[in-house]
Amino acid sequence: MGKVAIISDSNSGIIQKQAKELGIHILPMPFFIDQETYYEGINLTQDQFYQKLKDGCDISTSMPSVGSVTDLWDKTLQEYDEIVHIPMSSGLSSSCETALMLAQDYSGKVFVVNNQRISVTQKQSVMDALALAKQGRSALEIKDILEREKLESSIYIMVDTLTFLKKGGRITPAAAALGTLLRLKPVLQIQGEKLDAFAKARTVKQAKSIMIEAMKNDFANRFGDPAGEHIHLELAYTYDLEAAEAFRNEVAEAFLGCEIVMDPLSLSVSCHIGPGALAVACSKQIPELK
Repeated sequence: MGKVAIISDSNSGIIQKQAKELGIHILPMPFFIDQETYYEGINLTQDQFYQKLKDGCDISTSMPSVGSVTDLWDKTLQEYDEIVHIPMSSGLSSSCETALMLAQDYSGKVFVVNNQRISVTQKQSVMDALALAKQGRSALEIKDILEREKLESSIYIMVDTLTFLKKGGRITPAAAALGTLLRLKPVLQIQGEKLDAFAKARTVKQAKSIMIEAMKNDFANRFGDPAGEHIHLELAYTYDLEAAEAFRNEVAEAFLGCEIVMDPLSLSVSCHIGPGALAVACSKQIPELK
């Protein structure tokens, strides 16, 4: 069986140091900040990013250039026989579609996974792919398994401010103004491709309760595993570690016995929802890895 390399992007929340430790490759997502180019995890830290956000800098995201993708593939294939490439959800970026197109020129050596995940659930897909590769599975087998399981995950996100959703065009200025006036804390969801509205809360406490109850419902009704024995439970946050740790304690009380993995949200997601966001997510364990 040939050697299989795992590649993803920084939307997964995996930083370059972690990638080296895991033996995988991560494409850094580019940012344009006041017309200068930055790369997450290369020349832009979390603290620097949020300071620029606070300062009102003009920030926009982009996808990796074609050259950066193919250069990494070419270099990786000098050492490996096949590549499993796991980009962010095709519903949230065109980077997946671009990768699928580019892979057509690689004679069946590059397999792009369109499993509609982002952030901590995308990271779990990377970890699953790595484990499957260690079992000796081919790149095609890994791709098929990950895409078969693509909807077996769930994310709920509480947004602290509507400013960045308005800036990104996800809500109208009028809706943002009304939400700010009423001090709403929207809860959004990702169930597959899109980021959608889920509920409106008046307080952070209410928003956290909504997310925990929604996740309990998913455990019991979507995944048929109320105790979470075969589910990965994950938390993510933007910038406020103290608030995230407090939320982690609440989630731990609600899901006794479940191991919780917590990571900062990738900056390419944070750019669109702003600081102070909290998220709870889960990914069902892949049967081949139980």
